[in-house]
Amino acid sequence: MDLELKGKKILITGASQGIGEGLAHAFAAEGCSLHLVARSADKLDALAQAIRAEHDVAVAVQALDLTEPGAIDRLVGVCGVVDVLVNNAGAIPGGDLWEVDAEHWRAGWELKVFGYIDLTRAMYRLMKANGSGVILNNIGNGGEVFDFNYIAGSTGNASLMAFTRALGGRSLDDNIRVVGVNPGPVATARIEGLLRKRAKALHGDEEGYLQLARAYPLGRPAHVAEVASLFVFLASPRSGYTSGAIFTVDGGIASRRSIT
Repeated sequence: MDLELKGKKILITGASQGIGEGLAHAFAAEGCSLHLVARSADKLDALAQAIRAEHDVAVAVQALDLTEPGAIDRLVGVCGVVDVLVNNAGAIPGGDLWEVDAEHWRAGWELKVFGYIDLTRAMYRLMKANGSGVILNNIGNGGEVFDFNYIAGSTGNASLMAFTRALGGRSLDDNIRVVGVNPGPVATARIEGLLRKRAKALHGDEEGYLQLARAYPLGRPAHVAEVASLFVFLASPRSGYTSGAIFTVDGGIASRRSIT
């Protein structure tokens, strides 16, 4: 299937590793030009080199901490208007209400929650002036599966789900689509770290994290490519009537709740 994305310009934040890295490869495979943003210049440069070696696409990188004052304005000034924005930067810390103190709670939300909102606000204006655009928010199923031990993330993700639906409900009036994706556990270094922390808390040994992973559907987390492929489709004109919606990719975890 031709997704009609060849030549489109894609801005991906948090692009240096994990899902962001997978997104960069997936969009490059469709012939898109990329503008990749993350804090680590070394990782971005290595990723760009790998993509250029595999795909005949333009790749620009920008090492930037989006929580710094003026960072979003600098990013937009360098990048300019894009066809697709993928908000992907940030990792809200795990832990219960007392483990995640006010400082760490606010720091986690500064990048993932407020960072998504602020960059969307800036990029939406450019897209509207240009006549079209797509904004994809990588959120997470913690916004649907309320977890006492991931309380800052569950609350932040639920906020981003509401933000996505509220904006995406009207955005097609400006020929802009706003869509959210809620991955569940994905095979990345971040998920391994969270599982190790949970295994140590439960059993006193973080090496038991593999046993926790076996409890997931199919006995494993999702592969990065299984998530990235959905983003690529949602970004494409093939999904042109999709806005104000959230798509969950968690093997059914969010649907396993019971009244008993």
